[in-house]
Amino acid sequence: MDNDKIVNPTEQPCSYWLSTTTQTNWPQLNEDITVDCAVVGGGMAGLLCAYYISSKGIDTVVIDAGRIAERTSGHTTAKITSQHGLIYDKIKNQMGQELAKQYAEANETAIHEILKIAEENNIKCDYTAEAAYVYTQKDKNINAVENEAKTASDLGIKASFVDEIPLPIPVKAAVMFDGQARFHPRKFLVPLAEKMDKKGVRIFEESRIIDIEENNGRYILTTEQEKKITAKKVVIASHYPFYQKKGMYFSRLYCERAYIIAVKAQEKYPGGMYINAEDPSRSLRGLNSDLDEFVLIAGESHKTGQGKDLHNHYRALAEFAQGIFTIDDIPYRWSAQDCMTLDGIPYIGRYASDTPSLYIATGFQKWGMTGSIVSAMIIKDLISKGESPWQDVYDPSRKNIAGSVKNFIVENLDVAKHFISGKIKPISENYDIKPGEADIVELNGNRAGIYRDENGELHIVNTTCTHMGCELNWNSAEKSWDCPCHGSRFAVSGDIVEGPAVRPLTKESDTSLVEKLIKDQF
Repeated sequence: MDNDKIVNPTEQPCSYWLSTTTQTNWPQLNEDITVDCAVVGGGMAGLLCAYYISSKGIDTVVIDAGRIAERTSGHTTAKITSQHGLIYDKIKNQMGQELAKQYAEANETAIHEILKIAEENNIKCDYTAEAAYVYTQKDKNINAVENEAKTASDLGIKASFVDEIPLPIPVKAAVMFDGQARFHPRKFLVPLAEKMDKKGVRIFEESRIIDIEENNGRYILTTEQEKKITAKKVVIASHYPFYQKKGMYFSRLYCERAYIIAVKAQEKYPGGMYINAEDPSRSLRGLNSDLDEFVLIAGESHKTGQGKDLHNHYRALAEFAQGIFTIDDIPYRWSAQDCMTLDGIPYIGRYASDTPSLYIATGFQKWGMTGSIVSAMIIKDLISKGESPWQDVYDPSRKNIAGSVKNFIVENLDVAKHFISGKIKPISENYDIKPGEADIVELNGNRAGIYRDENGELHIVNTTCTHMGCELNWNSAEKSWDCPCHGSRFAVSGDIVEGPAVRPLTKESDTSLVEKLIKDQF
């Protein structure tokens, strides 16, 4: 199959999960309200937090900037695993056996808890139990794989060392985790939200929170439409936290993008979920739809806003797939954004050491399905009991990871260099930009991003990120302006695609100067 057939620049990527479910339509918040607990973010983490918190009789609302379960939860690989790469031996060596055991128990519990919720609420979400494998094709990683198998087994996980996998991929070594699972995230989350709504959990969409203020022991949340929510407790589950007055999360999180293709192969998929132990990353899992069988192949991670021709990531995945399967079609492709922490463990718990009523769930790495339900269980316990059996390993204020200071310095130096814009060309006579192309130029003394759509219409925005002032770069694969510092993404119109930014880009409404200088008139 010609790889270029899946990388038509005129076609936007399309998620299988979104294509096979209907869009939700909860109302926008149009009045001031007072609640016990406000959950900011209607993805898997936010909805599950609301589900657990409300089960304790706490009046809870969910507020989403867009539509629930669409952004991160609608662009995942949807693997429900306690297998998170080679993580357990690392945690044991850096944090000790006890905290490694907390991490293992939390994620093993999460796998079964998702099935329990689905069964209790009669939700059909294509939940399928399967083994998960981490494999290596390099001699240098054999010892690490062996150590991971032993450590995970010692922590109570059904893990074992194997020297081959069911896929036709030659491997040097692998660790197999039994009792893992996969599902359809929106078939799980949308019906769950409907059940929650009937039980009194209010859900508001298209209601971006742009500010949080403390006032006499309560929090006042303000939406983009200037409506107020007064809450005793607040959970920020908005993927990358937008609240900057505490925690300094902008200095200890970074964002990565990864790419997914859904492959229709002639061969029958042997089952199982797989990820390699080296770079570039490669992840595989099966997907059984009502009409067909697909294989999801993911990988090609890179920092958001950094990289050249991003279409090449889809091409690389297609080439990898062709080395294993006979490909008939690749009907779906999409990308995902992940928040990464300095030590590889999510930040779940109190937002800061001095915010007993403000909570955070973020930094799930590539493992947001189990990370989301772990967040919900921990935060529910902190709110209702004041403590959780797994709180220490996930504590957002932890300071006990070796190497985290080094990672802090490296990541923040990387951020700093992107605050300084490089040389940009002033727009001049005979300037030209064709349909489907984007460019960054100096316009009226500002750094401007220009995009001409397929209809010939110009879209011009100021490419300084509204979050913290970093300079944006063009994402050719998704047709968006992406921030290389903190992961905010903006549409060609300047509207927010992903936070932490809460304000759209300013637009250049007068395009006459550019039009005058462009030789081809459309």
